[in-house]
Amino acid sequence: MIRKVKREIRVIGFDDGTFTGKNRGEKVILVGVIMKGALDVVGIVTRWITIDGFDSSDAIIDAVNSSRFKDLRVIMLKGVTYAGFNIVDVKRVYRETGLPVIVVIRKKPDLNAMESALRKHFNDYEERIKLLRSAGKLIELIPGKLYYQVVGLSEDTAREVIRVTTRNSLIPEPLRLAHMIASAVMRGESTKD
Repeated sequence: MIRKVKREIRVIGFDDGTFTGKNRGEKVILVGVIMKGALDVVGIVTRWITIDGFDSSDAIIDAVNSSRFKDLRVIMLKGVTYAGFNIVDVKRVYRETGLPVIVVIRKKPDLNAMESALRKHFNDYEERIKLLRSAGKLIELIPGKLYYQVVGLSEDTAREVIRVTTRNSLIPEPLRLAHMIASAVMRGESTKD
């Protein structure tokens, strides 16, 4: 439990690499950046996940639980869909790592459009929709610009963690760096967060 959010709170932020021309079943990198607050990078973990697969939760859980970084306090995710529609089971990640999860989203998701796409393209759409809906209430942090969901922390504490881990953009630094590293691995050059 987090009683007070310190400036040097240890967090891990995950994002996947951008991809083009990849087909369902191929692999995309998932990068986790471990930081003390918004200032110091203390480590990086990677896993490969399947485009439109069901292994993003397993990869995050394994990356956290098998890492040498045992003083992590929070897991941050840049959205809940990785590698296309490889949807993270946020509650399972919380349960199996023992760490609260904060999902940060730049653009308000259109859940109806996502659910429609899942129904159209996936036989197992019911399970994927269930994961989307179970990620927690969408909370607006910066009107029209930044949203978050949280499991395992109060909304206020989650908001404070986002604040102390943000430095160079609207997105917390661990997520911004994870995005840059993952996209550089996949494309040879980082892309904008």
